[in-house]
Amino acid sequence: MNILLATSELHPYSKSGGLADMVAALARTLALTGNEARVVTPLYRGIQAQFPEMRREDWWFDLPLGSKRVQAELYSLRPEKNLTIYFIKQPEFFDRGGYYMENNVGYPDNGDRFIFFSKCVTHLARYLPWRPDVIHVHDWQTGLVPAMVLNQRAHEGWGSPPPVCLTIHNLAYQGVFPPATYALTNLPPEYFTIETSEYFGHLNCLKSGIALAHCLTAVSPRYAREILTEEYGCGLDGLLRKRQNRLFGILNGVDYQEWNPTTDPYLPAPYSLARLAGKKTNKSELQKDMGLTVTGAPLFGTITRLAEQKGMDIQLAALEEMLSADMQFVLLGSGSPAYEHGYHELARRFPAKVAVRFGYNERLAHRIEAACDFYLMPSRYEPSGLNQMYSLRYGTIPIVRATGGLDDSITDFTENKTRANGIKFSEYSARALARAIRKALALYQEPGLVLQCRRNGMKADFSWERTVGEYLRVYDVAVASGLPA
Repeated sequence: MNILLATSELHPYSKSGGLADMVAALARTLALTGNEARVVTPLYRGIQAQFPEMRREDWWFDLPLGSKRVQAELYSLRPEKNLTIYFIKQPEFFDRGGYYMENNVGYPDNGDRFIFFSKCVTHLARYLPWRPDVIHVHDWQTGLVPAMVLNQRAHEGWGSPPPVCLTIHNLAYQGVFPPATYALTNLPPEYFTIETSEYFGHLNCLKSGIALAHCLTAVSPRYAREILTEEYGCGLDGLLRKRQNRLFGILNGVDYQEWNPTTDPYLPAPYSLARLAGKKTNKSELQKDMGLTVTGAPLFGTITRLAEQKGMDIQLAALEEMLSADMQFVLLGSGSPAYEHGYHELARRFPAKVAVRFGYNERLAHRIEAACDFYLMPSRYEPSGLNQMYSLRYGTIPIVRATGGLDDSITDFTENKTRANGIKFSEYSARALARAIRKALALYQEPGLVLQCRRNGMKADFSWERTVGEYLRVYDVAVASGLPA
């Protein structure tokens, strides 16, 4: 099958979160399983210098954007067999200091930028000599592609376009813009209605995709159920319920080539389930490098966006309560200035027990996963989550709130003593998280149970080889479906 994927970020070229990891791993696994995968993504600042082997294609975009026309170039890389990456080079839109924002402020022309990107995706899907069987788009940044494809079939002579699948990675981010932004799509009024992209008078890019895509996926089975409810539906639960016969929940997989403690080049001491001694070495090396006291006390870690969604409010409060115990904590992340200040203060007050690093560092992320005894993930909601699955493979026991993909991937001792691989709590509160940390401290005093939990986690299989088959089945449904239901 030929699949054209479109994403606003793609590891290792651009990354702000799990979206980049997911699309990269899905595309690579599709290619490895004999499909032809091609991915379209923006050419952000620094990518071309980092990957000078990319080449310019004999292709030129000259597309309408409202009353003006915008030009762009096309570059490509072929990192492995059956896999091609296309980069849209439009310096005015994408040669910037950030992908979506700078200094925690979103770019005011994000609507212009990603409407244009969606037009480039649609243009490639129609005119490439290589013809995709399916277009697979991701999140709001490509949410208008289904409307553009349908419009070109209805009004611009595209006889039999491929179906479009949309994956919802995080329903809270919808790409909502003032109504005047709709003119930039150059679509007729029929695509700006309450049934399609209009949302309280504004343009809602994700809503458009949900309404018009042939099939929808969410990044875990539980999240697919949660977004049908008012609590998690972010104002779109009614539309999602109407389309639930075309909504599929597929838990994200893990790229075990990238996340494998036996072969991980970032680790001071590689290790495996059969040879766990290296994990202790990684812990002591990280403690030294982060300025923590080198001790056998349990080490807790978090790698995250510092946002309320990730449970940063209850985590700060729970740590305030629990750091009087014999434990340490390390954090890597960035986001809300208020949360950055809160964790900075925690490290200042407990310098031997708490270390924080703001920003993102791939090497440090791998080292934290390998060094920690427990990994904290107290999310208010979590569509899929990847770090809890990385933690399992690294023998680091996750402590998670039972929501979304966290609930789908972690088994608590109260659910199954022999298959337990982590600790779960349900109530969204600092008190509940503190109780879960106390359970971890008690578990740490039982080496046999810790080993059992680690073994269960390290044996778990969340590989993309298992997951990709579910996406191929969804593609088959889309191909057979004709018009959106």
